[in-house]
Amino acid sequence: MAFNKEESEDVKIEETFTVKQEDLQEQTEIIEENEGSKQEEHHVKIEEKTFLQTDDKNRFTCTQCGKSFGRKDILKIHMRIHNGEKPFTCTQCGKSFSLSWSCNLHMRIHSGEKPFTCTQCGKSFSLSWSRNLHMRIHSGEKPFTCTQCWKSFSSSSHFNYHMRVHTGEKPFTCTQCGKSFSCSSSLYKHMRIHTGEKPFTCTQCGKSFSQSSHLNHHMRIHTGEKPFTCTQCGKSFSRSSHLNQHMRIHTGKKPFTCT
Repeated sequence: MAFNKEESEDVKIEETFTVKQEDLQEQTEIIEENEGSKQEEHHVKIEEKTFLQTDDKNRFTCTQCGKSFGRKDILKIHMRIHNGEKPFTCTQCGKSFSLSWSCNLHMRIHSGEKPFTCTQCGKSFSLSWSRNLHMRIHSGEKPFTCTQCWKSFSSSSHFNYHMRVHTGEKPFTCTQCGKSFSCSSSLYKHMRIHTGEKPFTCTQCGKSFSQSSHLNHHMRIHTGEKPFTCTQCGKSFSRSSHLNQHMRIHTGKKPFTCT
């Protein structure tokens, strides 16, 4: 159904912008590798000596986990893993990030920028990896296989999410009400119940929504789009749920029983 497809796309986007600690650490390594040829700093300010130390090769070492870097500023970025610092904030919705590039990528949700295009069908994406992942639709590649039911997946994130069907794991818990979720994006959406955040706004009437899929459904009021059509009589609907209800006219199904 269209609703599920839109929700799935929301999951991909939001999980991308939820930067995990290991992702941040990986980025500090990439930055260090790319910048390794530049002049390294050889001195540490007195007030910073509490947080860093250098070895004989002018490496800067984290006192929390022992990881070392060739530049002091890279160590500072790494330290955000331990102190939880998120200095880059979205001006549209107030969400904060540990890395500037993460904030810039997130801004594409609001701007609608999609610079990466599929060469097969022309569909555009805000992230290069999303485009590459989409390309597997055309190639049919599904490299991740579940050993429990042998179902295969095109992405590791979908595979990991699927495995929780078998384990029942729900590792993401709301600190406000204790409700748990199997994926971080579901928790992130749920939190809007408590915060009242509605980051998706209709450009036609200004009404705001907590989820992009809800905005997409709302836009059909303005466009008149009715993409769900009954195969029996040809009547069209703006929502799949409305079509499902309509189909009971033809099937005679009566799912609700008086107790």
